[in-house]
Amino acid sequence: MTRERLWVLSAAALAGVGAMAAVLVLAGGLAEPVAGLPDAGALTAWALPAAVLLGDVAAVVAVGSLVAPLLTALKLRDELPEVASRAAAVARWAAAVWGLSVVATAWLTTSDILAVPATRVGPGELSTFLTDFDQGLALTWQAGLVLLLLVWTSWVTTAWRAALGLVLALAAVVPPLLTGHSASAGSHSTAVVAIGFHVLAAVVWAGGVLALWWHLRRDPEARLRAARRFSSLAAWCFAVTGLSGVLSAWVRLDGLTDFVTSGYGRATLAKVVVLGVVGLLAVRLRRLVRDRMTGPSVWRSFSALTALELVAMAAATGLGVALSRTPPPVGQPYTTKAESLIGNPMPPEPSLAGMLTTWQLSGFGLAVVGLGLAGYLVGLRTLRRRGDRWPVGRTVAWFAGMAVIAFATMGGLGVWSHVMFSVHMTSHMALSMLAPVLLVLGSPITLALRALPGADVKGGDGPRQLLLAFLSSRWSRVVTNPAFATVMFVGSLYAIYFSSLFDWLMSIHLGHTLMELHFLLAGFLYYEVIIGTSPLPRRVPHLGRLGLLVLAAPFHAFFAISVMSTTTLIGEEYYTLIDRPYATDLLADQSLAGGLTWALGEVPLLLVAIVLLFQWFRSDTRAARQRDRQADRDNDAELEAYNAMLQRIADNRAQRSDRDPATRGRSEQPAEQRDDSSPDG
Repeated sequence: MTRERLWVLSAAALAGVGAMAAVLVLAGGLAEPVAGLPDAGALTAWALPAAVLLGDVAAVVAVGSLVAPLLTALKLRDELPEVASRAAAVARWAAAVWGLSVVATAWLTTSDILAVPATRVGPGELSTFLTDFDQGLALTWQAGLVLLLLVWTSWVTTAWRAALGLVLALAAVVPPLLTGHSASAGSHSTAVVAIGFHVLAAVVWAGGVLALWWHLRRDPEARLRAARRFSSLAAWCFAVTGLSGVLSAWVRLDGLTDFVTSGYGRATLAKVVVLGVVGLLAVRLRRLVRDRMTGPSVWRSFSALTALELVAMAAATGLGVALSRTPPPVGQPYTTKAESLIGNPMPPEPSLAGMLTTWQLSGFGLAVVGLGLAGYLVGLRTLRRRGDRWPVGRTVAWFAGMAVIAFATMGGLGVWSHVMFSVHMTSHMALSMLAPVLLVLGSPITLALRALPGADVKGGDGPRQLLLAFLSSRWSRVVTNPAFATVMFVGSLYAIYFSSLFDWLMSIHLGHTLMELHFLLAGFLYYEVIIGTSPLPRRVPHLGRLGLLVLAAPFHAFFAISVMSTTTLIGEEYYTLIDRPYATDLLADQSLAGGLTWALGEVPLLLVAIVLLFQWFRSDTRAARQRDRQADRDNDAELEAYNAMLQRIADNRAQRSDRDPATRGRSEQPAEQRDDSSPDG
């Protein structure tokens, strides 16, 4: 290791540990022991955040080591070059350190929760924590995923396997994010989704910078290619990290004054400043990348800037760990079991005006609408810069679909969908049957194929090639199979609502979010198969698509009638627990839900049928024009051959090829134009 690397790593470690220690001391992260009450002791108070920080650093190293092969690969299926193989080996060691830190975190968290010194925590206490506490279950899942990552890194010999390892590493980051402040704060679904996007984007961002500075510094050509590829990704990561971080802090603070009056707010403000510094460094790096980076002086500037960015990111990581141990001004705001399940105070009795004007933050809605609008606008901007045109109707349809999602998740439908089954089913209809139709008409996959960059190396894999490969993959063939899409669209209704699954999903913090995600994806997949324009592996003829639409309609209607007529309450346990003060007749509300499902479900199906018939007509018209142009070019050769074939049949001179539909009318073609496989070839 060179002296320069040693200095940078030492500065990063000092920045991370120093920032963490400062916030713990100044912002209240180290609770003073209360006389007469049990206390875990100073060892746990300091060692626990240190173990978490070590795990976060190991996660960044693992992610960065798996990102390096992707940033330098020419084709995903090729064997890794030497520099990428060394990076994959580092990922293995990072996963091992990460796993040890998870074990230490579990042991020290047990000490912290039970308020006993760490030296007194035995196997029994640790086992109880891992199986009976949410934090323990999260750490158990994380340990299993990290162990799987450790095993998988031994088989990372191609960029494709590195990509799967990266997905596994990012999945291992998630479980602890589902507990802690994000799970106990008000609007917990918003807090959990916000912190999830914040951490994942930050880990990818930091990992990419680490790959450029550490793994690729000895290979200028690979580093130049990697820097150009990472530039756009880093911009997205910065935007997502900043916006999600602000949202995550907002739900934990009572107002703007808490940024300066509370220790948690001041620490958050410090983290915002650090991220701002990192953003300025990233802008300077992006300018270097846009210019052709040639010459030793430019490379030295690039290395220095990435080193400074790593040090600042280490400080931000330390601040984040300390914030996770610092009590926010908004602690546990729930006063009832109902508020805890809903994640917000009980809304008042619904009215038409309230349904149209009430809005409430939703992490899922913000993520889908924010990323959906941003991605579509970037695609439109890319086409406009090239001088390409994009149909205005598609743009209008996409924005209308985003508006429906916003209303169904953050508007009045989203607010009351947590407390009334009738509103829940209306929101479900909007997310699964109306919004997907509009989104599919917006043709986002076609826009992506036109806007995404191609390979930056001749014969390589670029984003466009990867998307095309994914669309034609074996997995895509299964998922886009009409039978699979129809079963997911209709069958999941019966699986969720006519089993105990609905009660379970509504009782967990992210259950409602998972249902919203499923409804939206299932609807999008189904309507993409019927009226989409994406290059799927196999497109069903228009008549077959109309048959799929007709087939799904009675199953949907039967589901609505079953909900409306059954005397068994759906979600009885959940709705009994929240005990809303209005619409207390649960069976009547369920009957209303069934009626709304039946009535509202017919409108999107009728709209899709009209669109499908229009597409069918346009396709036939286009095919007719193509045949007319072909006839003009060859003087109706096809018609002449067909008439000649009819004449041979009439004269009893028909050949075997005339009776075979596959070769009918081809016997009069010149020999050099016939298919060698034809009977008379």
